Amino acid sequence: MSFTVIIPARLASTRLPNKPLADLGGKPMIVRVAERAALSGAAQVIVATDHADIMVACKKFGIAVHLTRSDHPSGTDRIAEVAATLGLAANAVVVNVQGDEPLIDPDLIAATAAQIIEGVPMATAAHPIDSIADVFNPNVVKVVVGKSGRALYFSRASIPWHRDGFTLSREVLPADYGPLRHIGLYAYSYDFLQIYPTLAVSPLEQIEALEQLRVLWHGYPIAVHITHSAPAAGVDTPEDLERVRQFFTV
Repeated sequence: MSFTVIIPARLASTRLPNKPLADLGGKPMIVRVAERAALSGAAQVIVATDHADIMVACKKFGIAVHLTRSDHPSGTDRIAEVAATLGLAANAVVVNVQGDEPLIDPDLIAATAAQIIEGVPMATAAHPIDSIADVFNPNVVKVVVGKSGRALYFSRASIPWHRDGFTLSREVLPADYGPLRHIGLYAYSYDFLQIYPTLAVSPLEQIEALEQLRVLWHGYPIAVHITHSAPAAGVDTPEDLERVRQFFTV
């Protein structure tokens, strides 16, 4: 299956300034992410950024990069701008890989892209939760998936709620419980990617602070690829950065 990866990258970061340019074994983080994405078999990998310093860094290492407007409200809007310049077919597949995932699994990118079929304009990924602490952690986003493999709902709450199991105990996972953690990786058909920025913000999205709920609110399906292993964590804090640096050597 042919697909294009676009990686949105902003220089500003509250917890980790200049994060995309953080050094990982002699290369900026954004370059490492692009190199991992290229291993997925993508037809092309492009960084979408609003900052000249990121553009210079990418060009230095031969990474394709497009300079975008600086007023995009989200990474999805940013990649939509770049995708519109590529001359893609309406049913072409575009994958949004976050710019702070230098250890992302290339196979996961490809598997998520493969979920885009006729009638399913958007896809994402999830993995089983094996920690009761994660079940009740609002920073761990959960997803419930229907028989068709499509998302029924995303939430920071503990969904589905195991009525009987949690009545007995909230210290251990019930034996017949299979909650799923959402992975922030998205694939879109090109035509839907251009529709997405025009969709009105939904009440559920505002309540949960989860952008993907806008898609469900407006009636579009989201396919969910379920992987059995948790992906390597991304980089949000200085501590994360030091941990990830251990995987790269000059």
